[in-house]
Amino acid sequence: MNDDIEFIGGAIPGPHTNELTPLLRMHESRNVTYLGVDFPVFWQAASGATVSDVDGNRYIDLTSAFGVANVGHANAYVAAAIQDQASRMMHGMGDVHPTEVRTRLLERLTHVLPAGLTKTFLATTGSEAVEAAIKTAVLATGKHRFVAFHGGYHGLSLGTLVLAGIPKFRDPFAALVPDTTTFLEYPANGHDDVDAALAHLRETLGARDDLAAIVIEPLQGRGGCIVPPPGYLRGLREFCSARGMLLIVDEIYTGFGRTGAWFACEHDDVVPDIICIGKAMGGGFPISATVARPEIMDAWPASSGEALHTSTYLGNPMGCAAALATIDELERNGLPERARTLGAALGSRLTSLRAHACVRDVRGRGMMWGVHVTDGAFADRVVKRALALGVIVLQAGPDGDVLSITPPLVIGETSLYRAIDLLERAIITVAHGQDA
Repeated sequence: MNDDIEFIGGAIPGPHTNELTPLLRMHESRNVTYLGVDFPVFWQAASGATVSDVDGNRYIDLTSAFGVANVGHANAYVAAAIQDQASRMMHGMGDVHPTEVRTRLLERLTHVLPAGLTKTFLATTGSEAVEAAIKTAVLATGKHRFVAFHGGYHGLSLGTLVLAGIPKFRDPFAALVPDTTTFLEYPANGHDDVDAALAHLRETLGARDDLAAIVIEPLQGRGGCIVPPPGYLRGLREFCSARGMLLIVDEIYTGFGRTGAWFACEHDDVVPDIICIGKAMGGGFPISATVARPEIMDAWPASSGEALHTSTYLGNPMGCAAALATIDELERNGLPERARTLGAALGSRLTSLRAHACVRDVRGRGMMWGVHVTDGAFADRVVKRALALGVIVLQAGPDGDVLSITPPLVIGETSLYRAIDLLERAIITVAHGQDA
């Protein structure tokens, strides 16, 4: 793994970024990109765990660009696979004329996913994968009510908002969202007892027989990097099996090695009925999937020439080639194992940040960590100060009061610890009010 740690160039944001900002403000929906005086910068290129902006400044990326670049930005093997596929066929015909590369990917996924998950619906985004899971559960059970969790993030499309556990995303469109989901508190390891959390689940759901599925992230990402207590996911599996409900695990953020296993549900030896995957799946090329046990997925009728659920870009050949190459890279470099070992050391380093009064908690697993600070305004200032020091980090949590740390799994150790040192410097600077 490379350890080039000379990053910062000139002013941040630089002059070219400042030229592009008003142009973007003029032409893009104002809801998409926050544009301030000192944030953001405009990316120009990215490689490994390094990002370069349009002004030539270089940064250590602690985000993997929303958890996508597990095998590193612009991974050469993945890029070559996309280029080779693009030179032969960029686009197929989705649900009409299949391709060999799509078939190879479907078969390959069965070797890395938990045993028994062998039938797949390919999509492009995480939201699509979750919507396909919802539809599959309705068809398989004949029921249309769900259980989800406060703080849960399953996408922002209209269909996924039924599971939205963060009110600010759901509330503006509440009139369009059916009230069919029961929301539970997501238990936190070290703060909640697993037996009490499962007892609350049983008490809340009682003897209801109208529930299709429980939908859960095995580690909440956008919700603030919340790790459930050991055994909770296993308890959900047993509850669902006993009640004839489905267990849907959303691994869009946590999958493909992020938490130190291929998929986070494996930490509890849990096999869900349906799993949603995406983000890191294509190494940077958009592709996602809903995968289920065959008897569940076969609730969909056989195609008679017109699919009930499909999309123009279903199984895009370049996306399939990218996913196959990404799986190769994860295996060749032993990245799930690396995430586990390097993540343990990273966790120890981050835990030392608790010495600062402004840090309320540190939690995570593998290469997915959250530093819970005083409040959202404090976290916002830290993110901006860290950027000025050459580190890209994101806010998370319903209130934005968690610093989310999800670096590429290929990041060099020197770069990683340099980035954490700079993040700590940013925290200290903001705590002392010296970032103005």
